[in-house]
Amino acid sequence: MSLLMLKTGLQDTVQDAGRWGYAHLGIHAAGAADPVALRVANLLAGNPPETAALEMHFPAPHLRFEQPALFALAGADFRAVLDGQEVPVGAPALASAGSTLVFRQQARGVRVYLGVQGGFALEPWLGSNSTDLLAGVGGLHGQALRAGDRLPFRQTLSETPPGNKNFSWRARVSDLYPADSVFRFLPGPEYNLLDDASREQLETTEWRLSRQSNRMAGAVEGPALTLREHYELVSSAVLPGTVQLLPDGTLLLLLADCQTTGGYPRVAQVLSADLPGLAQNRPGDGFYFCLAQIEEAAAAARRQRMLLRRLGIGCAAALSQPYSTPLNNPHHDH
Repeated sequence: MSLLMLKTGLQDTVQDAGRWGYAHLGIHAAGAADPVALRVANLLAGNPPETAALEMHFPAPHLRFEQPALFALAGADFRAVLDGQEVPVGAPALASAGSTLVFRQQARGVRVYLGVQGGFALEPWLGSNSTDLLAGVGGLHGQALRAGDRLPFRQTLSETPPGNKNFSWRARVSDLYPADSVFRFLPGPEYNLLDDASREQLETTEWRLSRQSNRMAGAVEGPALTLREHYELVSSAVLPGTVQLLPDGTLLLLLADCQTTGGYPRVAQVLSADLPGLAQNRPGDGFYFCLAQIEEAAAAARRQRMLLRRLGIGCAAALSQPYSTPLNNPHHDH
């Protein structure tokens, strides 16, 4: 009982909420680049929100369900099709044994997550199933999935109705992401070293992620920023969302696979509540930075957690209904 990789995608890895607590040993957290989408996919599939799921980019893989499964997609919309039937993002679906899932088009976003009810039966490393591609640990053999790989399921469905089926309700996730491509940040430890013009440019420029971006970091395209004076920085702690200023004045946005320390000035720290939105920005998409206060950052994180808890309650109630009966839409779209 497993998910079989028929055809490899651009980069398909198993990711969960991350391997936290080891930065002092130089071990970065890894984990889902979009932790909101990870949690949504799991809640829709009836799992604890931090369960390991499959993170996919476009071109995405071709997958076969070797056993019946309840699954859900969240995050990017790659126009998923299961045996010729469209599968919407943000809604559970049932796959029959032998059915094939393919992705036709990158309609929106960068990363889509597939969660299956019960999760995948994999051995954790340091308490996490997240794939660390640099260290070659976690996930399935510590590497991106290849054709012929199988992700075993932890459980089988208690009910296995014939045929594939989309559930009749979906999750509304727009409130979980920043609106209008504006991403809030707190001043980084070296923010005050920027000259006045650069601080203004940081908030008024329409920035873009370059194509030289990956799970480790995104190069940010825009005007060169400058410091008030030359500054030598001893390597200091960084984490996902840290914005570093490189010697040529360009910005580097650190993402899920970033190192634990860095030697470039840390001019900004993107709010944890907003970082999932940046992780779904396609290269070339414009966005803005907006200075926030610490109270706003805390409130945004609390609100996001509250919305995810509400979504979990709604999903649990809807999933408790028999698969054979049409599902009502609890609280509209969740």
